[in-house]
Amino acid sequence: MTTANDRLDSRFISPTDANMNRFRSQLAGAIGSLLEWYDFAIFGFLAPIMGPLFFPHEDPIVALIQTYGVFAAGYLMRPIGGLVFGYVADRIGRTHALRWSIAAMAVPTVLVGLLPTYAQVGVWSAAMLILLRLIQGVSVGGELVTSVTFLVESAPQGRRGFYGSWAFFGAVGGILLGSGVVAFIELFIDNAGMTAGGWRIPFLLGLVIFLFGNWLRSALAADPVKTTVAESMPIKIVLTQHLGSVFHLIAAMLLFSISFYILFVWMPTYQSKIIPNPVAHAMVINTVTMALMLMMIPIAGWLADKFGFRRVMLLGIGLTGILAYPLFLWIDTGTLIAALVAGLLFAVITGLVQGPMPALLAQTFPANIRNTGVGLAYNVTLAVFGGTAPMVCTWLIKDSHNIAAPAYYLAALAAISFVAMATLKDHNHT
Repeated sequence: MTTANDRLDSRFISPTDANMNRFRSQLAGAIGSLLEWYDFAIFGFLAPIMGPLFFPHEDPIVALIQTYGVFAAGYLMRPIGGLVFGYVADRIGRTHALRWSIAAMAVPTVLVGLLPTYAQVGVWSAAMLILLRLIQGVSVGGELVTSVTFLVESAPQGRRGFYGSWAFFGAVGGILLGSGVVAFIELFIDNAGMTAGGWRIPFLLGLVIFLFGNWLRSALAADPVKTTVAESMPIKIVLTQHLGSVFHLIAAMLLFSISFYILFVWMPTYQSKIIPNPVAHAMVINTVTMALMLMMIPIAGWLADKFGFRRVMLLGIGLTGILAYPLFLWIDTGTLIAALVAGLLFAVITGLVQGPMPALLAQTFPANIRNTGVGLAYNVTLAVFGGTAPMVCTWLIKDSHNIAAPAYYLAALAAISFVAMATLKDHNHT
């Protein structure tokens, strides 16, 4: 109920001040997500270097699969993080969850940069690496989902697609930052230098990132939506009343969950370590293509507000399923032009799926269980399919002896996601 004091206070908040407050909230949500995802993504980019250091094996492909297994382990913890931070966000507040999650990411990231290798302490190095990666997974499981709900709830009516897209803009921006940092360091440190200790630098930069991110999030505005605390636990309500929506979202997000990790996180390894004719400057190409996708995400969110969330995403899903195989065949030629143009095309169509997704996720569940419901569907999908995508793709190639095998994986999940997205019901939860 609005009180006289509320009405009096609102008279002194000018439209300019309101827009500035909204902008600060959007910036804090997006930038905080950017900083956190930088921490999480550099592990994937450095996997080829870290593999032999922590999992020495005669076959470098086996060592790479083991390292990507640790990468996947972080994702397997995401559902737990989604439940923990979902509870905090739904029962205590979105801003509290956002502040706590960034600290839970930064500390283990810095510690990874200080870890001894297998040559120094044996199997204990791998054990410590896995433990720190699991802690990172818990943090990320709550971070992005809370950012999604916070930003969508902050949006004006009819702008949820555009405003929500900044959550993934921040996440992809963080991964782009990680890609750029690794590419920049590799320009000055050769392969031997990276193996000797250069790989530690991006992880140790997590300390700077934490200090800046913590300062930024300390200035977050109050929660944009005041929710009524349910009598039951949020997860109980989700499982008993909204389980159908959870499973339908999981099916609709299958392509979304793997496409980014295959086409942008794993792709530099594919281009430089797996195809017969390695592509020169694979990390630089990856940074350029990710920059285009970063620009596409808010554009796709804006298009979603104009033409509908599902229409824009169905276009991106359909094009991915159609173009995956021919573009992989082209990349396999090993030419720089093929890798760059194929990457740019993938950037555009992946952006069409990424941009509208936050608004679609947030409107599927009512506000008092939104973080828990979205967190469950999103994190289960990313844990089972997204985090395992680099490992699965590497295994598919090794088992089938077909370097274009990952394209079949992309096309198959695109077909499932297309049907699920086309049949997803419209919801009007505020």
